[in-house]
Amino acid sequence: MNIHSFFGALGFRDGRSKITNKAKNNKYHLILDAAIEVFAHQGFYQSTVAQIAREAGVADGTIYLYFKNKDDILLQFFNDRTKQVFDRFRAAVNQADNSLDKLRNLIRRHLMEFQRDPNMAVVYQVETHQSSRLAEAQIREMAQMYQDLVSEIIEAGQQEGSIRKDLYVSLVKRFILGAVDEVINTWLHSDRNYDLVSMADHLVELFVKGIGTSDK
Repeated sequence: MNIHSFFGALGFRDGRSKITNKAKNNKYHLILDAAIEVFAHQGFYQSTVAQIAREAGVADGTIYLYFKNKDDILLQFFNDRTKQVFDRFRAAVNQADNSLDKLRNLIRRHLMEFQRDPNMAVVYQVETHQSSRLAEAQIREMAQMYQDLVSEIIEAGQQEGSIRKDLYVSLVKRFILGAVDEVINTWLHSDRNYDLVSMADHLVELFVKGIGTSDK
């Protein structure tokens, strides 16, 4: 069973629109939230604009005041929502004074954000694991930003002496990102009846200490 079966630009068309900026902003996010809900449960390709409009409680035509089409909604999901989340990652990292605490804060915040919004987590995980990705440019940009942040933490840890200097940064980075990704996927495929954030400290301990005993 794959994750699809498991979970089951902006602009007005003419100058006659009377929608205020505040109303536009609210309706834009209402539609985006509804689309994420529909994409998470139906899968992107199985979803329709009509379903999104129904979930948002708006007329079908209202969607096109804010988005070009269904594809544009997905692109805006990566441009808007995921970048907001990344900003929270960066803020959490900046609150720590040393590299290991920065890593711990990053992983904890990552798991916290995905646990807080499972629909976002499903859409993000599904779309980033597609072999052919509609939002390829946006996904690459987000992935690079995250990888750069992890690399920054690792390199700082090597300078501090808390992370081994004989390890390749690219290898450590893939190890960390792969583990976090798998923990999230496992949680999404489960009944989600456990605290995802509780995995953060265990992951950091695994990254720092490995699986071997210290006397071997």
